Amino acid sequence: MSLKPFLSWIRLAFACQLGGLLLRAADGSLMVSEVAMIPEQGIQFRSAGAAGMVFSLQASSDLVNWGTLTFTNSDSGESSFLDSGATHLIQRFYRVHQDPPPATWLTNYHGWSNVIVLNNGLVEAIVVPTINRVLQLRFVGEENGPFWENRAMDGRLPSATSWNTPGSFGGDKVWPAPQSLWSWPPPRAFDSMSVTASVVNGVVTLISPVDTTYGTRVVRRVELHPFEPTMRIVSHFEKIRGATNNLSVWVVTQCQSPERMFAPVPSPSEFAQGYSLLSGSRPPSLVSSNQTVSLTRATGSSYKIGNDAGELLWVGTNQVLHLQSSRVPGVPKSGYPDGGCSVEIYTNPNPTPYVELELLSPLKRLGTNDTLEATCLYTLWRRTEPTAWDEAWKFWAP
Repeated sequence: MSLKPFLSWIRLAFACQLGGLLLRAADGSLMVSEVAMIPEQGIQFRSAGAAGMVFSLQASSDLVNWGTLTFTNSDSGESSFLDSGATHLIQRFYRVHQDPPPATWLTNYHGWSNVIVLNNGLVEAIVVPTINRVLQLRFVGEENGPFWENRAMDGRLPSATSWNTPGSFGGDKVWPAPQSLWSWPPPRAFDSMSVTASVVNGVVTLISPVDTTYGTRVVRRVELHPFEPTMRIVSHFEKIRGATNNLSVWVVTQCQSPERMFAPVPSPSEFAQGYSLLSGSRPPSLVSSNQTVSLTRATGSSYKIGNDAGELLWVGTNQVLHLQSSRVPGVPKSGYPDGGCSVEIYTNPNPTPYVELELLSPLKRLGTNDTLEATCLYTLWRRTEPTAWDEAWKFWAP
């Protein structure tokens, strides 16, 4: 059973003044209320509808072209949205879309059982609790997606020696940054221990054991947008016990070797060249052009760069993957790991052909009962342009 979508439009000039505004669908299934301007933060909305549905906030400047700002899955039917990009706009229109959550089911996958599939009809995510990985994001009906999966590790259980096989399992995971605190391999509860999984209303929740080194538990919420090729993962650190640590949420996505990878260069940037060199030498394919830095994977040596952007672009032969975790405004360069980096790209040499696209949160001192959270969006689309450069410039064109 599906509910007929209810679309409501609110003009920003009015929304700033009408804190008591109430819009209700004709059948009473959804209402939007409490529209308010929060100084220096943006426009906030509240909505109420059917429990267990997914609510999407969309925006437009002309009532013709719409883009999704955010979405939320609500067990209670009540949701809150904040449009932080509206602080400088004169006019903007909004609508709230209500849809059933994406389908989920259990399956066996490359030797692992109880693997969770999320499917919204466009893309599907493959979640493997046994190895604590979101192992793939791909178009429905296709075997391969942009994430790199290490077939040499199929069906294996995680252990302290998982990284003895180069690349370990692949896929998407989260570590604590900076790496200088723990060297190598990654702390086990973050990377190489099985996790507890649950599925409620199309949302997968993964809960790790408490890590013995940091006294910290990791909780990840994985969900798909109901009608767009987008996955959202919220990674949450909970400090349970032990000494205070200055940590960042470090999301690491291992991807297949691409045609090219891109990071935008903010204006102004914290880095004079638009990037920071994190490896011993400069990647031979590195190019800085049109407010982007880009590179390919080198076959003979590993390389790593970072900068102060909040997004990365992976361009493959037929697919494009966009990763986003916005840099927090007002946080100084010293408030991020690795000399101020909020995004990083690592390339691995042959014979293990993968790359890592990495997103980092601000650093925070975590004492007992403190928490730290980061939200990452992954959007997949078909490549349409003849070159990787054209694909990137089309995406970031003004």
